[in-house]
Amino acid sequence: MRLRGRDPATGRLLEVTTDGPVIAHVRHVDGDPDAPWLLPGLVDLQVNGFGGHDVNGPDVTADTVVALVRAVASAGTTTVVPTVITASEADIVRSLRAVAEARARDEITRHAVPFVHVEGPHISAEDGPRGAHPAEHVRPPDPAEFDRWQRAGGGIVGIVTISPHHPGAVAYTEHLTRAGVIVAIGHTHASPDEVRAVTDAGARMSTHLGNGAHAVLARHPNYLWAQLADDRLTAGFIADGHHLPADTLTAMLRAKGLRRSLLVSDSVALAGMPPGEYASPVGGAVELSGDGRLSVAGTPYLAGAARSLADGLAQAVRMTGIGLGDAVRLATANPGRFVGGRGLLVPGAPADLLLVDQELRIRQVVAAGSEIAR
Repeated sequence: MRLRGRDPATGRLLEVTTDGPVIAHVRHVDGDPDAPWLLPGLVDLQVNGFGGHDVNGPDVTADTVVALVRAVASAGTTTVVPTVITASEADIVRSLRAVAEARARDEITRHAVPFVHVEGPHISAEDGPRGAHPAEHVRPPDPAEFDRWQRAGGGIVGIVTISPHHPGAVAYTEHLTRAGVIVAIGHTHASPDEVRAVTDAGARMSTHLGNGAHAVLARHPNYLWAQLADDRLTAGFIADGHHLPADTLTAMLRAKGLRRSLLVSDSVALAGMPPGEYASPVGGAVELSGDGRLSVAGTPYLAGAARSLADGLAQAVRMTGIGLGDAVRLATANPGRFVGGRGLLVPGAPADLLLVDQELRIRQVVAAGSEIAR
């Protein structure tokens, strides 16, 4: 396969040739200055669901995961980390086994899914930081439980989000870090000292920084400043236009720096669905607006994220004024560092490619060297 499009960083025309599932050659060529943009496939480290498919809950199966992977690929995300939220151990294990089975039996899913992100259950029980996670299943970190997850899923867990306020958070972080698992800080009311303690122990990421937080908190010090200031933490941001105001996202990106920032969708199952009223396992009666805002019906309160990562990339450009090349890095190479170096247009990299028009609408998706139907 041969694709031509403009490099979002330079504007120069690129030609990428694939050899089966990998990129064989990348070169600059002469040609149409109005050609579409050519991007690596997007890398999303936080996907709870999409297109009606949910990796959480009692009904999740391997078929659910396979369908989810195809749905997000058609929206431009060719590397997806299914995200399992706070639940009973039995429910978490059910989801982990479903992802492991999907990877074992489906080649496309095996290519797209490097591992699972478990967001919780070792988070804050306080209203605000807990977000939409069920309070009855919030519990302290337990290395033995993590080991049971890994045995059940064949080592499928690659990221775990915790709150550093738990007394056992440091020991838990050390245990997971020794196992090669990324520890992320999120849904927390921890003190700055507690944030630094788990970072010293090996934590590497901040989960959707600025969300999963109190509506009102001390001006300083607080857990947001502590994470923004620590260069050892790479921060994820939801750039859907609803979770973070433009001023906030702009300031946070400047504080953290583009190299230590990345975008996530944090999408739920209703993402990619038509606008309307729905019944959701999380949030109950919800409303999905035409601009992708998912709210608890009759209230201004968010009930989850409902836009694709491609939408978030375009929204980040509009909200913050950063260049397209920088925005693309936030959704490709930067998260790609955490999944084995994906999100790059270089020979030998996976042949995951996007062509998008001037309005950043997706025109073609290639995953592992094959075009994805849209």
